[in-house]
Amino acid sequence: MSLATVDGQGNPDARMVLMKGFGPDGFRFFTNYQGVKASQIDETGVAALVFFWAPLDRQVRVRGSVSRLDAESSDAYFASRDRASQLGAWASPQSQPLPDDREALEVLAEAAADRFGDGEVPRPEHWGGFLVDPVRIEFWQGRGARLHDRFLYERSNPKDSWQINRLAP
Repeated sequence: MSLATVDGQGNPDARMVLMKGFGPDGFRFFTNYQGVKASQIDETGVAALVFFWAPLDRQVRVRGSVSRLDAESSDAYFASRDRASQLGAWASPQSQPLPDDREALEVLAEAAADRFGDGEVPRPEHWGGFLVDPVRIEFWQGRGARLHDRFLYERSNPKDSWQINRLAP
């Protein structure tokens, strides 16, 4: 999914992230809490998501508030990751400049592997999940002659019921 955030000055950023779960409470993803996306979310508390399926000519757009998942949820997902990804979470100073070559990153990865040896790799405190709690979801289905179908589900806050409107293309 594409995750869009803004900083405190309203400057937008967008990037692809892996959705790792969804349900009545919202959409979940995991990341380094020290990276740009996490700092922007912590600063503003909002984000937007876009899911796009070109072969189906469909898209879903989501806007909502964002909060950190509890430690238990982050621990459970971290434990399900492969060991290399767990070590990568320890090794990567996400969004920070690195020297021109990869060697510095590889040294950090080797240090993380040495630190934990063959033992269990615990979740770093600086890594965990976020939940996007939607207040607006738009479903778009491409149609001929640009007469697309669009349906907007909207609510004032996450506790309200959804209001549904058909939108003009």
